[in-house]
Amino acid sequence: MTAATAQSAGSLAQCLTVFARRLSSTGSSVSLTTSTLSSSPSSSLSTSPALVRRFSTGATMQYPYPLVLCGPSGSGKSTVLKKLLAEYEDCFGFSVSHTTRNPRPGELDGKDYHFVSRDVMTDLIDKEAFIEHATFSGNMYGTSKQAVQTVLQSGKICILDIDVQGVKSVKKTDLKPKYVFIKPPSLQVLEERLRGRGTETEESLNKRLSAAAQELEYGETEGNFDIIIVNDDVEAAYQNLKQFVIHDLEKIKNVPLS
Repeated sequence: MTAATAQSAGSLAQCLTVFARRLSSTGSSVSLTTSTLSSSPSSSLSTSPALVRRFSTGATMQYPYPLVLCGPSGSGKSTVLKKLLAEYEDCFGFSVSHTTRNPRPGELDGKDYHFVSRDVMTDLIDKEAFIEHATFSGNMYGTSKQAVQTVLQSGKICILDIDVQGVKSVKKTDLKPKYVFIKPPSLQVLEERLRGRGTETEESLNKRLSAAAQELEYGETEGNFDIIIVNDDVEAAYQNLKQFVIHDLEKIKNVPLS
């Protein structure tokens, strides 16, 4: 990390603290305007810290912006995301998704995913516990309202690591996040990466490659994402993501606090 980047990160952390204190001292109201998150009358999200801050002047700003990361399995999205969280852990919060798939080596329940049974997942869907949910390669995935609430309560920018189906669902809400699509250099490279994991059968591999082709088509369509990052080198891909995120954070940092 360069000295300038470290200074920016430190300034942002200080900015968030001052911002929260000034909200408290001025009596400014805080309300959640994301209709999807407050759609359930019993949801405690209606009293959680907001994406929209309303000041006494009547002005409205969205703060902070959630960040959506999307990319086919094997694109290296998770690796790039972990680098972002490691360097800026005080600024970002990872929305931990639910899934019915089995954990991969090194994955921890509650940190990488909430690993649950299909019955539990179905029950949560019936209870409208998710902002978005989808089935991919026979496994169910979902982003819960509680997972997003946890990040919002910490005052951090919420990161949503979701697939194309999830992106389409989020676009129907009022979240208005920044959308990032991370892609492999080619389907051939993607296949090599998936085979290298040693966790896929031929059947599951073919399903993932078929799904990846559709995801790449959607991801490369103009207007669906704010930025497309080709991950042919993890460090280069991360630097591209970091520059995109820092630009957005600088705009937030420079908003007058009074």
